[in-house]
Amino acid sequence: MFLITLGQSPHFPIHGYRSIFEPTWLLRARFTLHSREIIRRGYETFKDKLFIVRRNDVDIIVLPMKYLEELRFTPTSRLSAKEAQIRNIVPQWTGLTFILKSNLHVDALNKKLSPRLGSFLGYIKDELDYAWEKDIPQPDDWAVVDIQSIVQKLVARSWARIFVGNPTCKDEEWLNISVNFSINTFITAVVLRLFPPWMHTFVVYLLPSRYRMIQQLAASKRIMSRLMAKHEDNKNRRARGEVTMEEETLLNWMLDNGTAEETTIQRMGTLQCIMTLASIHTTSIHITNILFDMCARPEWIPILREEIDDAYSDQDYNKPHCNIKKWLRRFDRLDSFQMEALRFNPPILLGPQRIVMKPYTLQDGITLPVGFRVAFPGYHHTFDPTTISDPDVFDPMRSYRKRKSSPSETKKHQAAQPSTSNLAFGYGNQSCPGRYLASAEAKMVVARLLHDFDIQFLPGKSRPQTWYADENSFIDPRAKLMIRKRRSG
Repeated sequence: MFLITLGQSPHFPIHGYRSIFEPTWLLRARFTLHSREIIRRGYETFKDKLFIVRRNDVDIIVLPMKYLEELRFTPTSRLSAKEAQIRNIVPQWTGLTFILKSNLHVDALNKKLSPRLGSFLGYIKDELDYAWEKDIPQPDDWAVVDIQSIVQKLVARSWARIFVGNPTCKDEEWLNISVNFSINTFITAVVLRLFPPWMHTFVVYLLPSRYRMIQQLAASKRIMSRLMAKHEDNKNRRARGEVTMEEETLLNWMLDNGTAEETTIQRMGTLQCIMTLASIHTTSIHITNILFDMCARPEWIPILREEIDDAYSDQDYNKPHCNIKKWLRRFDRLDSFQMEALRFNPPILLGPQRIVMKPYTLQDGITLPVGFRVAFPGYHHTFDPTTISDPDVFDPMRSYRKRKSSPSETKKHQAAQPSTSNLAFGYGNQSCPGRYLASAEAKMVVARLLHDFDIQFLPGKSRPQTWYADENSFIDPRAKLMIRKRRSG
């Protein structure tokens, strides 16, 4: 254990060194692949004290959970989640720096998506109906499928319908961008973070992933140019009193509500890629994790199917303009399973994260220095017996029982509802603005898969291990499932 002085802040212990002789570069390198264990030991050692872990590119101040409520409503001008997210992807080399000065995409989610959630859930149903037999094999007998690619394509179609509308949501070029832009961005960022900033100038030109990013950004701008011209034409026609048919999309809302600087072709092309980066990858991994957790515990599939079959027996589901938001309220058990899957497999081990934008003094007098990244040990907190009973047990009905325990708990303990024991979507006023749609889509995809198919691991295979790159979690990309048209109950 070592101490570091950060400006006017008190001494924070640096955690992770195996001995006084271990060089810092080696500790940072070990964090890349062994972050989970390093953070766990730090959490157990310090618990109610601040400590520092060393990532390749930055020192992260890990805050005790006792500060979570205190920082819940801190404005972005003082502690910024967006700044933390964007810095992670090395924006000066991934071409995404302008997003630090724009909140247009966040406003679109908060002011357009959330109030119209029911309508946009209808879009997701439409795209699942369109793509179900197109993207998913329909074998009568057991067949191996790349479930991760299937889920990515389904999610990409759904979000594309919401972002850019028909017919672009069915354009294979746009779907390819939607799925692969986030992968290329992450590869580029993680590799760059392995090197000191002065080397980025040289390293970046050796990365195929960055060249693919550049190509995808160029293609996105070309597609946005066409869509923006169409939207402008519709506006002009309406101004002349003509009747036009135009789908509700987040792109159109942003064009109508953004500044001139935000709504250039270049900025819109980049912004749409950023929105796919924030939505498709995390939603797809979450859905896939749920499916793997179900296959690891097949005894729960019949229990979940009881409410799924009941929901699909509702005649209103297949009627036009079905209230999908109301329909999804039937899935109490599935939501509980989903929440437990999120606890075991969150997208990030250290969260929520913030960048300190202005000097911030905590109530106990500790000052957080400007420019530093601070984070909560969210994952390990939810595996603390003082937080959750029997935390190492995967209990699919954990939140279901809490919701049913009393009338006052009915609307609590939901997968998309941040709480001190559910930090996967963040916490407080900077929680993920798209969490309700992402959670709802996960239910829609998983429910339909269980309704239509039997699923299981390949013979001799078990639940794939979770991989970690720094504090980020991933699924083994080689992992597959077997499916067949449903036979069992």
